[in-house]
Amino acid sequence: MNPNDEIFGAPIYSYSRSQAIEDGMLVDISQLEIVKQHWKLPCACSSSVWGIIDDATVRGFDRIGILHDLFTLAKAKIPPSEKTNRLYFKAVVAYRTYDFVLHCGPGDDALPVLTLMLPSDD
Repeated sequence: MNPNDEIFGAPIYSYSRSQAIEDGMLVDISQLEIVKQHWKLPCACSSSVWGIIDDATVRGFDRIGILHDLFTLAKAKIPPSEKTNRLYFKAVVAYRTYDFVLHCGPGDDALPVLTLMLPSDD
């Protein structure tokens, strides 16, 4: 039982990260070697970000290169002293500029996870 249930009552509805991955709303990219090279935390991207990456690969761009570029740009936006759970950055994918958000927050088991998304995905 959740201690907050005493104050607020049981949740009416919840949607877990694992459900979002099962439903295809999130794509788990944690097992990709390029992701492991950049992050130690589990990582997923929204289906819309995956669609951008997938569309670029169909047009001849390299998926690993795109992910490497996105994560390198995200790391460059990490502020040296300010604590934040969201990084906002722009990146060019297949000759088109997009706004991205990298969010660090609790996963299903309350441990930190990363989610790469578009601002409209939140």
